[in-house]
Amino acid sequence: MSVLTVRKARGGYGEADILNGASLEVGEREIVVIIGPNGAGKSTLMKAVFGLVRLREGQVLLGGEDVTHAKPESLVPRGLSYVPQEKNVFPSLTVEENLKMGAFVRRDDWRPALERVYALFPPLAEKRRAPAGSLSGGQRQMVAMGRGLMVEPKLMLLDEPTAGLSPKYIELIFECVRAIHAQGVAVLMVEQNAKQALGIATRGVVLVAGVDRFTDAGPAMRDNPEVARMFLGG
Repeated sequence: MSVLTVRKARGGYGEADILNGASLEVGEREIVVIIGPNGAGKSTLMKAVFGLVRLREGQVLLGGEDVTHAKPESLVPRGLSYVPQEKNVFPSLTVEENLKMGAFVRRDDWRPALERVYALFPPLAEKRRAPAGSLSGGQRQMVAMGRGLMVEPKLMLLDEPTAGLSPKYIELIFECVRAIHAQGVAVLMVEQNAKQALGIATRGVVLVAGVDRFTDAGPAMRDNPEVARMFLGG
C-alpha cells in the first residue's frame, strides 16, 4: 500500500512553475530518494507534499486521502513529518526543549517517544540540557530528525539531511535513516550525496526540470552507467 502518492504535480513560487508534472509514490516501509540536477525541483516537491508550496495542478494523496491543498498543521496529525535543510532547530532552546516542540500536536503521553528518540540518538541523551545551537552540525541534524519522530510519523520527509556535514557525520546520518526505517517509518529523501543515499534506498527517482524522468531500485539506479554519468559524477 502507498503511504504517499503524488500525481502530475505542477506549481512553484509566484507565477513561475518549478514542478511541471512530477509524479512519485512511496510505499509503506520504503526509503525513496529523489536525485537530479540543481534547480530540478527536488526541494520544491518536498515542500509541496508538506503543504508549503501550493500546486496549481495535480494531486497529493497521503494514505489514500486527498491532501493536495491541506495546511502543514493538519498533515502532522495525519502522520507526516518534515525536516527542512536549513533552520531546522531552535538554537537557543535545549536539545530536550527542541524535541518536546515536536510533540506539540499530541494530546497523549509523549514521554515514551522521547525516550525512543534518545535510544536512537545516544549523543542527544548526553546533551539533553545543552542549547541546540552549541551542537555540531551532525548533532543538530539528529535533533531535527528526532523532533520529527516525536509525532511517531508514518512518513518522514528529509530535505538534504547531510548537507554541509563532515564525512563522519554523513555516514552517521545515513545510519540514522536506516534505523528510522527499521522502526517502520517510510522515508522520502532529497540528498546531494546521491551514491550513498541510493545504496540504502528502496527506490530512486530522477527529477529533471520538475518532471520525474526515471525510477528504479536504489542500488540498480546507483549502478546504472547512464545515471552515474549524468547525475552521480561519473
